[in-house]
Amino acid sequence: MNVTFSKITSKSQTVIPREVREKLGLKPGDRVRYAMTSHGIVLDKASDGIEDDPFAVFSEWASEADEKAYGNL
Repeated sequence: MNVTFSKITSKSQTVIPREVREKLGLKPGDRVRYAMTSHGIVLDKASDGIEDDPFAVFSEWASEADEKAYGNL
């Protein structure tokens, strides 16, 4: 297992080490995801998906009845 370290600044920021950025294929502007597991925290590249959908918060209105009533608006 490879281990890499970085420091947290006074603003709670850190630099993702080069080796990690290269392994994950991270580029400026990419988003990272922190998944909390029973074994620790997993850091990976966030995929484009529901997290980027500005209407995802309105899932309570995503029923079949709502789609039938409002789908053609």
